[in-house]
Amino acid sequence: MNRRIALALYGLLPFALATPVAQAQNVAVSSGVSAFPGAQGWAAATPGGRGGRILRVTTLAADGPGSLKAALEAKGPRIVVFEVGGVIDLGRTTLTITEPFLTIAGQTAPSPGITLIRGGIDIRAHDVIVRHLRVRPGLDGQPKRSGWEVDAMNTVSARNVIVDHCTMSWALDENLSASGPRFEGATPDDWRRGTSHNITVSYNLLSEGLADASHPKGEHSKGSLIHDNATGVLIWRNIYAHNVERSPLLKGGVQAAVVNNLIYDPGTRAVHYNLMALEWAGHDYQEGKLSAVGNVMRAGPSTDAGLPFLMLGGDGDLRYHGRDNVAVDKHGNPLPMFGRYGVTRAKLIEAKTPPVWPTGLPVLPAQDVETHVLANAGARPWDRDADDIRVLFFVAEGRGKIIDDEREVSEYPHPVPTAAPFVEAEWDLVTMEPKSGRYPGQKGPIQESLSARDRAMRQ
Repeated sequence: MNRRIALALYGLLPFALATPVAQAQNVAVSSGVSAFPGAQGWAAATPGGRGGRILRVTTLAADGPGSLKAALEAKGPRIVVFEVGGVIDLGRTTLTITEPFLTIAGQTAPSPGITLIRGGIDIRAHDVIVRHLRVRPGLDGQPKRSGWEVDAMNTVSARNVIVDHCTMSWALDENLSASGPRFEGATPDDWRRGTSHNITVSYNLLSEGLADASHPKGEHSKGSLIHDNATGVLIWRNIYAHNVERSPLLKGGVQAAVVNNLIYDPGTRAVHYNLMALEWAGHDYQEGKLSAVGNVMRAGPSTDAGLPFLMLGGDGDLRYHGRDNVAVDKHGNPLPMFGRYGVTRAKLIEAKTPPVWPTGLPVLPAQDVETHVLANAGARPWDRDADDIRVLFFVAEGRGKIIDDEREVSEYPHPVPTAAPFVEAEWDLVTMEPKSGRYPGQKGPIQESLSARDRAMRQ
């Protein structure tokens, strides 16, 4: 394994030395104030809750005074900070955000940060920023195909939303999606306004979607679904690992840029596009637009032999610009860049220049992507939990697999709850970055966590 990756994953390098995100991204926003250092895409200038009330989460209870749910349901611009760290058990429910102008600042929580289990988050509002949360729905012992089908995180008819540096795993539907109605309104422009648009998905770890679990359709290990007619979608510098398909899936008429992502161990499909005639009956087909640049797809133990980087299904045409993408099998041999599922008239229209592209987006060469995202993606890279470390090490080492139940690899986390006051004077309330440059739980260089036997052998 690359020594720098190993040091960064285990915290042997301080986060500031493991390619600091604010430096690496070389902020470039054409107008307005950046949501935070390094924000990119069509949503980059959303204010979120900037200038609003500071709402403190003071309990790990699922609801009630001081809870995350109460803060999300409050009205008006608001910045949600955390004075507790640990696990919030949602009890197989979904938190729903309907009030706009919101920033969820998971980076403010004391170590070990905030992990949501047995539930997910639906964002049904505009101008929302979510950073540094872990969301692990899990099967929770439910019978197969019993109807528990929650996403870890989902936008529904939302706009100007950034989901950045979060971990989503063990979902029963998608780990992270952008959706809404397909055909709200009379024209394609109406459709695009009526569904999710201007969405940035950056530096997230999206792993181990559960396959043969409780979803009523059966197999449903999915990375991200970008639903029909969603536009202004940026999927940038994320890690997709151990999902059967949808890493990501772009549906009919989607306009998206997929840039500098690492896709590891996809099962039957990695990136794919599909306008389904059954879902578009009576509506004029819209051409999809995809710019895929500098991505790496690496096969793993669960990957179909010969799996292409991009697959086209359904009946709609896709205007596509691909550049500097790498796809290899688990031995490093090249894989195809394009394939099909279904015999239809859908066309791949190759474009010499990106048909859709956000202003000023920094792009890494594909050969640098793996090292960079393994060091920086996921919630709280300076303060990772055991499951993030496990997944990232397995990605780096070419290990792991698609799973049906979280108990095959782990269990719901149960850290000792922590508490610490949020001190406004210690934070830049515009960017929600610590003035000291050091986040809660970031202790600088620390030693690798070793078993007693390993410790004895290294003395």
